Amino acid sequence: MSYRLGLRRAESSSLAKAMAQELNSSAPATATETAATVTSTSRTKKSLWPSAIRWIPTSTDHIISAEKRLLSLVKTPYTQELVDIGSGPPGSKVRWFRSASNESRFINTITFDSKQDSPTLVMVHGYAASQGFFFKNFDTLAKHFRVIAIDQLGWGASSRPDFTCTSTEETEAWFIDSFEEWRKAKNLSNFVLLGHSFGGYIASKYALKHPEHVQHLILVGPAGVTSEIEQKSERLTKFQATWTGAILNHLWESNFTPMKVVRGLGPFGPDLVRKYTSARFGEGEGLAEQESALLTDYLYHTLVAKASGELCLKYIFSLGAFARSSLLQRSSEWKVPTTFIYGFQDWMDYKGAEAARKNMNVPCEIIRVPQAGHFVFLDNAKGFHSSVLHACRRFLSPGVANYPLGGGVIFV
Repeated sequence: MSYRLGLRRAESSSLAKAMAQELNSSAPATATETAATVTSTSRTKKSLWPSAIRWIPTSTDHIISAEKRLLSLVKTPYTQELVDIGSGPPGSKVRWFRSASNESRFINTITFDSKQDSPTLVMVHGYAASQGFFFKNFDTLAKHFRVIAIDQLGWGASSRPDFTCTSTEETEAWFIDSFEEWRKAKNLSNFVLLGHSFGGYIASKYALKHPEHVQHLILVGPAGVTSEIEQKSERLTKFQATWTGAILNHLWESNFTPMKVVRGLGPFGPDLVRKYTSARFGEGEGLAEQESALLTDYLYHTLVAKASGELCLKYIFSLGAFARSSLLQRSSEWKVPTTFIYGFQDWMDYKGAEAARKNMNVPCEIIRVPQAGHFVFLDNAKGFHSSVLHACRRFLSPGVANYPLGGGVIFV
């Protein structure tokens, strides 16, 4: 889930409010537990906070339990596993992956039952999110695909190594190479790769490096399509010249993340996350009361766990979520057919995708979904599903391939 320190709100909000508001966040399903044993990530260091206001403890077990509760809303049976991706690529001694030890890393993975010979769809979440955010989509998509969703390294219930990257190149490699090791462990090839927001950025960079494994790329409100220079935002330039802009830019470059706010609020953190969830996902179709409560609990535990993948922020983006190494710069190198999906109210600008498409030498479509913002798959699930089915029509049966795009969905 990506977030933006929004220019629309920052000048009139306190720092904590601005950071918090812009976090970019039937029978139960049957889960099969993995045999892998994972060391708890709950903190054991002595806290400087008084015991009365310490944050509620969390751990990998807490996150997986919250995940199960959220996915109890999904009817399709699934398997949950912690996929061992080793301690780094073969022969590698690079610090960014090994962290301070050689212990194996794990990628939390869920795989849904599907019909035999169904195409494989791998789903990758965005910044400050985890795979459970797709809970409203799994049932529909599992009817047509072998759906696999993951928590990226450093997020959700996946391993959270110490983040030691010091450059954009190292940070991209942290996510791209760990995903490749996961792919090898799962013995996957020829799959459709879908990424949301920051996950779309990583999916794109992965497809640029390993195009032989990706049949089709679906980018949902992708972050990082343009850089600050390419966007030429006069509004951002003026904002950065203000005191508020200067302070926020300093915090950004200091790697001050929204998760630090939630952790620092101790027992008040869950209430802040609850208010955010209610406000943010009240758009479009909205969430039912139970959905909102379960998503809030899940989101809280993923946010307050050990800081790891979240620390990628300043190395990948500048203030305003502009890429330091934009996708537009490499659009002429694209080798995988691509579909961009945006909500009508998405704060990620689809015009960046239009600019990239002009340089691409592969098929590229841009779809906009009404009554939806950045989380189009939650805001307008039906519009999102029809867009995905349309994007993958080459791999689906004729009846599904001719599934009409309705509900005001348009091509750009």
